[in-house]
Amino acid sequence: MSRGVWLLLSALLAAALIPLLLGGTGLLGKLRGFPLDLLLLMLGMIVLCWNINAIRLRLLLKRLHRTTHLRSLAIVMATEFAICATPGGAGGPFTMMALLARRGVRPAQATAVFAVDHISDLLFFVCALIGILIYALFHALNPHVGWLLGGTAALMTGAIVLLFGLARFHRAVLRSNGRIMKRLGIKQSRRVRWGRKVLRFRNALKESLRMPHSTLAAVFGLTALHWLLRNSVLYITLVGLGAVIPWAWTFLIQMLALTAGQASLLPGGAGGAELASGALLTPMVGKSTAAAAILIWRAVTYYFYLIAGAPVFIHLAGRPLLNRLIRFRQA
Repeated sequence: MSRGVWLLLSALLAAALIPLLLGGTGLLGKLRGFPLDLLLLMLGMIVLCWNINAIRLRLLLKRLHRTTHLRSLAIVMATEFAICATPGGAGGPFTMMALLARRGVRPAQATAVFAVDHISDLLFFVCALIGILIYALFHALNPHVGWLLGGTAALMTGAIVLLFGLARFHRAVLRSNGRIMKRLGIKQSRRVRWGRKVLRFRNALKESLRMPHSTLAAVFGLTALHWLLRNSVLYITLVGLGAVIPWAWTFLIQMLALTAGQASLLPGGAGGAELASGALLTPMVGKSTAAAAILIWRAVTYYFYLIAGAPVFIHLAGRPLLNRLIRFRQA
C-alpha cells in the first residue's frame, strides 16, 4: 500500500479514536439514544448542499461550457471527495481542473472557476464572522473564544485584502517573482512559461468576475445557503443529544475546528478537527455529549463525503487520477 493510503487510514483512525477516548463509557448510550430521523435529516441536508453547489457550478460555467445538472452534481461530489481524501484539501482544485478539462474547459478557466467559488466562500465566512461578532456584543463570551473569533476574522479579512492586492498589483508581483526565479537559477524559458500560465489564469479570473451582477449575486446567495445548511449539522446533532446551545456558537466551533484541522495537513483535517471541537464543546456540554456530537457531526460532514463521493470519483476520473491523488503527498 502506498504512503498516501496509509496516511488516509491513519487519519480516519485518529478521527475515530479521539471522540471514543473523550466520551468514555457514556458515549455508547448517547449514540444509541440519538433519533434516527434527525440523522436522516442531516444526510438529506448534505445531499441538498451538493445540489446547491451543482447549481452554483453551472452558473460559473455558463459562459464556458453547457452541462447538465446531474453531471455538475457528479463533478461536485468527486471534487468534495478529493478535498476530504488529500492533505489540506489540495486534491480538490486538481480534480476539478482534470474533470473540466475533459469537457473542453481550459486549465486557466477551470482554475478561475474554482477561485471564484472559493472567493465566494471566503466572503461568506467574513460576513458570518462579522454577524457573530455583533451577536457576541450582546451575549456573554468566553475571552479565549473571543480572541479566537477576532483572530479568525482578522485572518480572513487579511486574506481578502491580499487577494485584491495581488490582483491590483499583479504586474509588480510578476516582475518580483521573475527576479527571484532568476536569482535561483531557473531557466528563462521556464520563467516565461510560468509567467504565461499566471497571466492566463489572471485573464480567466478577470473574465469570470465580469459576469452579470445578478449571476454573481446568485452565486453568493447559493454559497450562503450551502454553508448555512452545512454548518447547522452540529446544532441539530446537539439538539438530538438534548444539549442545546446557541446556533452562532456551533457555527463558530465548526469554523475554528475545521481551520485547526486544515492546519494539521491530514486528509479532511482528521484528528485536528476532533481535538479542536472537543476542546471547545466539552466545557459547554460535557465529555460524553461532546464526544457523541463530534462522532455524528464528522460522520455526516466527513465520512459521508468519502463514502458517497468515492464511487462517483472513480466513475468520472478513473483509477489513474485516483492513484495520482493517493500519491499527492509524495509530489
